[in-house]
This record gives sequence, C-alpha cells and structure tokens, in this order.
Amino acid sequence: MLPCVRWLQSLLALLSSTMPTWGQNSCPSRCLCPDPHTVNCSGRELTSLPDPIPLDVRRLVLSDNSITGIPSDFLILYSDLVHLDLRNNLLSRIEPGTLSTSSRLVFLDLSCNNLTEIPPGTFGESRSLIKLRLGNNSLLSKVSEDAFQGLTSLWELELQGNALSCLDVRVLSRLPSLRRVRLEGNPWVCNCSFIKLFTWLSENTLKLPTGMKGIECIISKNENRTDLSRLSKESFQKCRVTPMDYIIVIFSGVAVLVAGIVASFFLATTAHCCQRWSETSKGDNDENDA
Repeated sequence: MLPCVRWLQSLLALLSSTMPTWGQNSCPSRCLCPDPHTVNCSGRELTSLPDPIPLDVRRLVLSDNSITGIPSDFLILYSDLVHLDLRNNLLSRIEPGTLSTSSRLVFLDLSCNNLTEIPPGTFGESRSLIKLRLGNNSLLSKVSEDAFQGLTSLWELELQGNALSCLDVRVLSRLPSLRRVRLEGNPWVCNCSFIKLFTWLSENTLKLPTGMKGIECIISKNENRTDLSRLSKESFQKCRVTPMDYIIVIFSGVAVLVAGIVASFFLATTAHCCQRWSETSKGDNDENDA
C-alpha cells in the first residue's frame, strides 16, 4: 500500500512541476491577477488589448489606458466575463455586435472615452447586463432609438456629461427594468421635440438621482440654461396641437386646393381666349389680303 501512495505523490509532484502557474504564464504581462478570475491592467499605458487573457476571466479591468478599439470578436471566447471596465481610454466606436456574445456580462463601463454615437445593435441582446456606464464621452451626441434594444435586465444607465441635445424617449421607455438613469451635464434643447422626454422625466423622477434638479436645457438661443425643475408641461404650451389647430390645417389645405383649382381655371380660360383672339386676327388678316 505504501509504495502506491509514494508513487501517487511522485506523480502529483511531477504534474505540478510541469503545469504552468497562474502568476507566471496565464496573467498578461504588465497586469495584475489577484485571483484566478481577475485581470487588472489599469493604468498600464496600453494601446491595445493585452495578450493573452485567460479564457476563464470573469473580471477584466482595462481602465486608464490608451486603447483605441475592440475587435468585434473579442468576447466570443470569454463566455464567463461578468465585469468589463474600459473607462478612460480612447475608444471612438463600438462595432455593432461586439457585445452580443457576452451572455453573462453584468457590468460594462465605457465612460470617459471618445464615443460619438451609439448605433442600433451595439449591445446586441445582452440580457444579463445590469449596469451600463456611458457618461463623460464629450463627443457623444447621438443615441439611436434601438441602441439598448434587448437589454431587458438593465437596471442602471449613465449618460451624463455627454453632448446630447435630444434623445428619443423610446430609448428609455423600452427598458423594463430601468431603476436609475443619469442625464445631467448634457446641452439639452427644450424645443417641441423635447416635450416627450420631459414628460417621461416628470413621470419618472424617482429614477433620477437628484430628481429634475441638475438637468438643464436651453429654451432659446438667447437664453441661459434653465433647470428642468423650474419647467412644467405648460412651458411647452406652444407645442401642443389643439382641435382648432387641426381645423386651421384642414381649412388651409382646402383653401390651397380651391385656389389651385381657380388658378387653373383662370389660366385655361385665358389660354383659350388668347387662342380664339389669335384665330380671329388671323382670319381678318386673310380677308384684308383678299
């Protein structure tokens, strides 16, 4: 019995000596791996993704670098990833579908980058995503209506400190699990296109960290920013369509139609009279020549 135990111990020792250790070979160079499922490459002056990244990584921190892009197939191999931190990099675009394979991703931070827009399909249908940070992208001026389609578990959304002047209210209303949203620090314009978003915000103030306070908009070019907490639905009174407006539109349409008919009749009559006059004049000239 004893020789068998010694043989087994020798085999285990041989295997342990030949297998690579986590700290030496599995952790990317210049990064820290405090546990077998965490890779921390924050502030390492990276310009691209580190290599190799362990396939079983669950928490990947790549913040405070100069990374300019993410390959569209980046997440295909990392099916266990739940936490991805890419804040404070140089990302200008996330290709649609890049995150569609992240079936377990719960936390995603893309704040403080150079994103300019969030097009449809950017996040695929990452149904497990709970927290999404997109704030402080100073060039981000457009969020597509379907940018967050399929994010049925999204609990918290950050869009503060961007360059948004308008936002389709369906971007927010289609998120059934949304409990917290940040929109302050954007150059909102309170025109007639803003009224639907204003109405949604008024009805969902509990989802705003400070309520309507801190969210400012410009009512006209000659006015300073106005806090939304000082506005009401009556502030957009000029944008409302009343029954009288419909009557005016219908009457205007009818008036234009009648005017068109009268003008056509007048032109046709004038053209006919000119033709008759021309024929009469030609006949008189022929008689005089005879």
